[in-house]
Amino acid sequence: MSSVPIPQLPLYRVTLFYGPEPVEPCPSRLRCVFNVKKRSWKGGIQVVVEVEESQLALARQAIGFDAWLTALLASVPRNEQEEYERRGRDLFVQSICALKLDLALEGGIQQENTCLGGEKLVRELSRSVSERVDRIRSYVSTELDL
Repeated sequence: MSSVPIPQLPLYRVTLFYGPEPVEPCPSRLRCVFNVKKRSWKGGIQVVVEVEESQLALARQAIGFDAWLTALLASVPRNEQEEYERRGRDLFVQSICALKLDLALEGGIQQENTCLGGEKLVRELSRSVSERVDRIRSYVSTELDL
């Protein structure tokens, strides 16, 4: 018999559905929509995750995202850098929204479509961003294929 431990399966399966996109009545707010499925649920739900531009700016500054992205894109041909930079910023928003969703999932959620507004989990997200710099950067660089 093998003594190798069986890895723990995640409690939730989370998939980005779409985003980021601006929130209609609040132009300073962006949202991403995720499909979330808990193993014990028969079906999944959609969770809208909103973040304020000011939260994103603080997160970018806290982890030095802009300088890191510029350095990452140094190997990209100049005529493609603008598109990569735009995509990198979108990926950053997606990663911050996913991080906020993870914080909500840690507390448990009901099996119903829901919205995590921009005003929710603000302090928790700020603390978590600096703890998960590698995760954010890894997601962006992997998705950019760099």
